[in-house]
Amino acid sequence: MDQFKALVVNKTETDFTVNVKTVSMDDLPEGDVVIKVAYSSVNYKDGLACIPNGKIVKSYPFIPGIDLAGIVASSKDPRFKEGDEVIATSYEIGVSHYGGYSEYARIPGDWIVPLPKGLTLKEAMALGTAGFTAALSIHRLEENGLSPEKGKVLVTGATGGVGSIAVSMLAKRNYHVVASTGKESEHEYLRKLGAKEIISREEVCLEQIRPLDKQYWAAAVDPVGGRTLATILSRIQYNGSVAVSGLTGGADVPTTVFPFILRGVNLLGIDSVYCPMELRTQIWERMASDLKPNQLLDLIAQEITLEQLPEALSNILKGKLRGRTVVKLYTCNIKS
Repeated sequence: MDQFKALVVNKTETDFTVNVKTVSMDDLPEGDVVIKVAYSSVNYKDGLACIPNGKIVKSYPFIPGIDLAGIVASSKDPRFKEGDEVIATSYEIGVSHYGGYSEYARIPGDWIVPLPKGLTLKEAMALGTAGFTAALSIHRLEENGLSPEKGKVLVTGATGGVGSIAVSMLAKRNYHVVASTGKESEHEYLRKLGAKEIISREEVCLEQIRPLDKQYWAAAVDPVGGRTLATILSRIQYNGSVAVSGLTGGADVPTTVFPFILRGVNLLGIDSVYCPMELRTQIWERMASDLKPNQLLDLIAQEITLEQLPEALSNILKGKLRGRTVVKLYTCNIKS
């Protein structure tokens, strides 16, 4: 197909637009593999890419979308052939390389992961970068000694993409999950995901943070950062770990060295963007086997069209989206 639909963001000296437009193969950037995109997803970074001062997109016009899953239409890379089901997330996709909000994408082969057995294309995007980040967080926590018998695990921002999937993945592995949220209306949702306890956002984002506080949790998955992260560090058990992957609560962390030198606390940075391909593939395989949340599509994900995408991108920046939002791009010969 020479022409197809995509969400195009454009910025000029006088105007900023986000519209579904018709584009062509000639508009796509260089790459080894052309993918017929079945599904993409909505992430916070995608929302930032669709506002004038989001500081994500490097040049315009641009097609956002940091996640995509689909079927190989053509390939110059011997690792992939026409008809293969594949996933592509992170690297420069949706930032400096045209992304997944398009019926076709051209991607370097080095950025592509074969779809693991046990996942459909739609499930892969219900997970997406958020699910990958949650799974990588759990992987790193367990590498640092976490196991269910060690104690309770806190998940902050628990109704968001990373948080929702982390709660469900941890519960599936028999952890006692404490979910933190500022949304009282979502307590039942978090219980369905597997949270044993639900606490308010204020309980993990204190105005006055002690250098060391009472020890509450064996570990934490934190996509929030800021004062929340500082509070968590003061309350983690001896030799416990915190996996931090976001900064929606701010980039500054008002803490001291005491949690690290007096309790041996580990602060684990989670990078889903440039995670090495060997580990990336391992994490995706694990998500397809022992980490895939129960009721993934029914409970965590909602599906929208390309035309509904601008509203969803606006809502994720306002904190109005729950769980994961999957964008359906192409209906032809897709295994959903």
